[in-house]
Amino acid sequence: MVISPGEQDGPECIDHPLSDGPESNWSTFFKDNEVLLQIDKDVRRLCPDISFFQQATEFPCEFVNERERKLHVRVAPTTLSSANVERKGIGMTKINLITKRATENYEAMDAGQEAHWEVVERILFLYAKLNPGQGYVQGMNEIIGPIYYVFASDPHLEYRRYAEADCFFCFTALMGEIRDFFIKTLDESEGGIKGMMAKLSNLLHEQDVEVWEKLRDQELYPQYYSFRWLTLLLSQEFPLPDVLRIWDSVFADDKRYDFLIKICCAMILLLRDQILENDFANNVKLLQNFPLMDINLVLRKATSLE
Repeated sequence: MVISPGEQDGPECIDHPLSDGPESNWSTFFKDNEVLLQIDKDVRRLCPDISFFQQATEFPCEFVNERERKLHVRVAPTTLSSANVERKGIGMTKINLITKRATENYEAMDAGQEAHWEVVERILFLYAKLNPGQGYVQGMNEIIGPIYYVFASDPHLEYRRYAEADCFFCFTALMGEIRDFFIKTLDESEGGIKGMMAKLSNLLHEQDVEVWEKLRDQELYPQYYSFRWLTLLLSQEFPLPDVLRIWDSVFADDKRYDFLIKICCAMILLLRDQILENDFANNVKLLQNFPLMDINLVLRKATSLE
């Protein structure tokens, strides 16, 4: 249950909405709203290729009958400013994790109903509140989307009933493994995103020196394309059914993130002929917009790299 500071104010309360002190409930409320605004913007465009997240959940939160309890009502995009969360300092001026967009923002449901994206918004906001050292980073919505979809579309009614709680648990567990990808100060660590990209580059060099040299000579560095691949676990490179197939394979592997690197390497190798023929601009476009392909072909290629 989300309560605004003003709802708890009594005659003895000295907290003021203009207070910016760390002990001020109002200060915390407004800072939370800045985070919530970014989450709200991201989840309203989640998985635009399918209509699932725009649809109503069968099990809305018990408070949705009171419209003011909905999280998105707290933020007004016309009065709060928010910038995209972008990573700098890894070889490019800016790298934005989000590229796919829905044509329009998803609409909120009427009182008494709740869309799936509104449920995801609540999960992400609670995660950010419970993990202040990390908070919310743009791209987490792309990680949680497939997880929630699996639970909320389960054929068993009882499993769907607890989709929100199950999703929160699994998302928290997964973020415990990949949190280094989302923390800029850990980019240089062995498990950070730079280390992952270096492993991909080394594997590509082992498997196909000619392709590796082509990309090197064109100065087409891994961060131009694999930053998003690795950080978002390929969730933006393939349709959702293929993403679920990839994740099944990755999470079933004892060395799951090594296998993720092999999948990324396989994706490059399967484009070998085109990469060797293309100039820099066309190769950037090719790798940043991976073409439709049989996902089983990609996984078989990745497995062959063992």
